[in-house]
Amino acid sequence: MRDITLDMATYYRERAAYYERVYFKPERQDDLRAMEAWLPTQFAGRSVLEIACGTGWWTPHGARDAALWLATDLNPETMAVARSKALPASVQFAEVDAYSFAQVEGQTFDGAFAGCWWSHVPLERLGGWLEALHARLKPGARVVFLDNSYVQTSSTPISRRDAEGNTYQDRTLDDGSVHEVLKNFPSADEAIAQLGPRARDAQWIAHTHYWILAYTLA
Repeated sequence: MRDITLDMATYYRERAAYYERVYFKPERQDDLRAMEAWLPTQFAGRSVLEIACGTGWWTPHGARDAALWLATDLNPETMAVARSKALPASVQFAEVDAYSFAQVEGQTFDGAFAGCWWSHVPLERLGGWLEALHARLKPGARVVFLDNSYVQTSSTPISRRDAEGNTYQDRTLDDGSVHEVLKNFPSADEAIAQLGPRARDAQWIAHTHYWILAYTLA
């Protein structure tokens, strides 16, 4: 059986140097500016765990007013790009497996953020993954997920759907290699239904090319 997690790590490692091209698509600029302005308001004064920070596009925005921002990723190659940016003093980095959180065992946070990560979690693992994340968070923690919406004129076409309902895209890197990438596009109802009993006041914000799901933990 293929290890989807390993496949994804390889794909993003090989794409690290030019991953951020996707953020320069002209049709996405209005959405991006709106989200970049909104994100800091969610984490002012909080200690935040960022999951799968990648090249750190969202890190300087989310961390702007945070007390502590721990940006984590499995790939040192993508984090090297993030480390090279002008970042708030609150930002620290750690190499962390987003599925086990073993490297942050014993630490707790009152905020969590993941940009474009939810869509890469297999549907059959999503509920358990959210429980594992919530276990690292204090009561009252603010949680924000941000991810892509499927827009036919801008998104990579979906190539197949598996038996569990996960959807996939075939993506071609600059070296010509083609990688199958798991990429799910939930509706608001589907995403909110996964959150579990601790989630309170879930808010879904629909932009044209992205969605945001924000909530507070009981």
